[in-house]
Amino acid sequence: MVTWTDHALAQLRNIHDYIAQDSIFYAKRVSEAIVNKTKHLDELPYKNRKTPEINDDQFREVSQYAYRILYEIKANKHIDVLAVIHKRSDFKAESLP
Repeated sequence: MVTWTDHALAQLRNIHDYIAQDSIFYAKRVSEAIVNKTKHLDELPYKNRKTPEINDDQFREVSQYAYRILYEIKANKHIDVLAVIHKRSDFKAESLP
């Protein structure tokens, strides 16, 4: 099962709103693609790369467009999507809720 944290949902909304300033069509397309990329993370949770800033086997990430989608693998392959950040941003592990 894949669930999104409030923090990650807020980031997704911010991404959508930023893109929507120029194009509502592309804002919707990017947001949907990011969500779709996470739908089956629980099937092969360890397939994607470890998040280098955290360096813990339970914290992984997958990319979609210019964004990194960070997630944590919990018991019984439960996945929590923790953050959606731009690849160019200076991410620090301490910034996760």
